[in-house]
Amino acid sequence: MSSPTPKPKKFTLHFLQASRSIRTAWHLEILQIPYEVKFSPRTGNNGPAPLEFKAAAGGLGKFPTYLSDTFDPQNTLHLLPPPGSPLRYKTLQWIHASEATFLLHALACLYVQWHQHDGDVQKTLQGLSGNVVKDLDYLEGTFREQEEEGGGFIMGGKNITAADIMMQFSVRFILTRELGTQGVERGRWERVERWLELCEGTESYQRAVERTGFRL
Repeated sequence: MSSPTPKPKKFTLHFLQASRSIRTAWHLEILQIPYEVKFSPRTGNNGPAPLEFKAAAGGLGKFPTYLSDTFDPQNTLHLLPPPGSPLRYKTLQWIHASEATFLLHALACLYVQWHQHDGDVQKTLQGLSGNVVKDLDYLEGTFREQEEEGGGFIMGGKNITAADIMMQFSVRFILTRELGTQGVERGRWERVERWLELCEGTESYQRAVERTGFRL
């Protein structure tokens, strides 16, 4: 007999504007877990997080697996399959790629914009942009291969998964800030754009945005 799902407690979400925090808010909304928002603006215009926010929020957590495994252990919401399922590890690959591939390459461009004060900044950015373009091309190709399945989300189905929650912020951040994408022809990633619209059109995402005041 499976263990009963724990009753959700009220979480405190330390929310930094224009940050990954929207992922957690979206996840909590899907799970219908109550949470309190402690909002923090960034330093300056889209600058780093304030030191007091870093002290209060702590380090990076494991919310995609923790929240799904703890509050939806039977995967009734299709967010993250249980351990042992091949689909779980495919989902985790996208979760890891959202940070260790997509944002890793894009943030290199952002840090150059922030911190390189001599030399040819545009030449540096041009050299870094190749990885970002390849990443988005790969995602576009993934959606192209899935078109016949009639899904729409990253795992090929009609349900949001933890992969979508993690990847949506990474890709939207890249495209909005034009990190490594300047000069790319319009429409190159049309399937990616449709997927973003699909994610951002869900009631759970819109509730998270309204609750937190999120913007990029």
